[in-house]
Amino acid sequence: MKPDLSGSITRSTIRSPLTPLFLLTALAVGLIALLTIPREEEPQISVPMVDILVSAPGLKAPDAVEQVTKPLESIIMAVPDVDHVYSQTRDDGAMVTARFDVGTDADDAILRIHEKIRANLDSIPYDVPMPLVVGRGINDVPIVTLTLSPDETTGDVWNDTALRMLADELRNELMKVKDVGITDVIGGRPLELRVEPDVQALSAQGVSLQTLVQSVQNAAAAIPSGVAYEDGGALRVQAGDRINALHELERLQIRGAGGRVVYLSDVANVKVAGAETDARVWTMIHGADGRFSAAPAVTVSLAKRPGANAVLVAEAILHRVEALEGTLIPEGIHVEVTRDYGETANHKANELLFHLGLATVSIVVLIAFSIGWREALVTAIVIPTTILLTLFASLMMGYTINRVSLFALIFSIGILVDDAIVIIENIARHWAMKDGRTRIQAAIEAVSEVGNPTIIATLTVIAALLPMMFVSGLMGPYMAPIPANASAAMLFSFFVAVGIAPG
Repeated sequence: MKPDLSGSITRSTIRSPLTPLFLLTALAVGLIALLTIPREEEPQISVPMVDILVSAPGLKAPDAVEQVTKPLESIIMAVPDVDHVYSQTRDDGAMVTARFDVGTDADDAILRIHEKIRANLDSIPYDVPMPLVVGRGINDVPIVTLTLSPDETTGDVWNDTALRMLADELRNELMKVKDVGITDVIGGRPLELRVEPDVQALSAQGVSLQTLVQSVQNAAAAIPSGVAYEDGGALRVQAGDRINALHELERLQIRGAGGRVVYLSDVANVKVAGAETDARVWTMIHGADGRFSAAPAVTVSLAKRPGANAVLVAEAILHRVEALEGTLIPEGIHVEVTRDYGETANHKANELLFHLGLATVSIVVLIAFSIGWREALVTAIVIPTTILLTLFASLMMGYTINRVSLFALIFSIGILVDDAIVIIENIARHWAMKDGRTRIQAAIEAVSEVGNPTIIATLTVIAALLPMMFVSGLMGPYMAPIPANASAAMLFSFFVAVGIAPG
């Protein structure tokens, strides 16, 4: 019998010294992929959203709708790949949000919006400032959030302003961790220099409120004025100066009635205090008496960079926090991990991998009792090799380990062992004939006998799965790992079955 494609592959590999090397290489690259491929709960779906923030001082909401929001909506809808436009208008401003089609590059989306707005600025009132364009994406979602709160014994010492200062310092340290993306601090009151005018003192000194406000605003501005050359050197010249300390602001000079010089501290109360905010964060502390009491809290949120492994980034962040305890983070401050996406993603991925291994063992035991130990041994080699090769292919295709991609592997286990079982069972049947052929020749002819049906069966399964790759909308990238991984598993299972299993 002349060998077909399957038989030719078997003849080339059945006694080749490279076959064990191929097997070891497949296991090695698969294990590397298993350890390095990013782990997530769900597939990353790119649905770029761009916020356009517009300040319209003096315009009431109905006027802002007609003069700002509607023209801006028309401009945004003309941008290619924009799927939907949302808007929110209020007094003195508006926000328009553009949602792009699934899979659009986020940077490209921001650039398109920015260029389109600049090209149509004449559609917006001339006295409206240039809109602010801000991109939003899946990588802006925090993977780790840390909540800082005082212990029961230090609640009187650590107020929300002090916690905010500590959280800002902690944020600056955690930003140095590799692959940390956007960070934010939520809660607390940041420090600010506050000027509280004294109405009676202003009247006595002959200083108007408008003069005081303008003097403070001008004092906080430093404007470059050029370069002065002297004695062969160059000096940068600036007009005005910046306020760097409380005492400098207190000694700010203001012109009073009759040209008199009045210090700011004479007509206003100048102090450093926490900024007035619209929102506060609190946590409940369980006291020794069994009662709960409210205490101020501040949350530090950290996202990851695109393409980074959420599990590794989260672990690095938490290790860094542990190292900072006792130094940057003093005693009496409790740091609670209120969100750890890396831990949950790793737990769910490991759980699915466990079920994947359990399914493999179940199939091997079933085949051992129903067919024989030889077929079970081959299956025990074929399934892990195929799965590891599929994980390597998934890494090369840019996919991650998540519940959908692992479902594809679990789904394909029952199919990918068919090739190996059919081929091994037919080889065993040919060996039992004892018609004078060598075991190698009988194995090659056995593979050739069922090779074409095996190829057709493999291609049929792939043809049934691949159309899922072309599903549009949000479900497209969500379901894409199933046909991609299952098809790769089927291809690898065929080559493992005809190239490694007979050996």
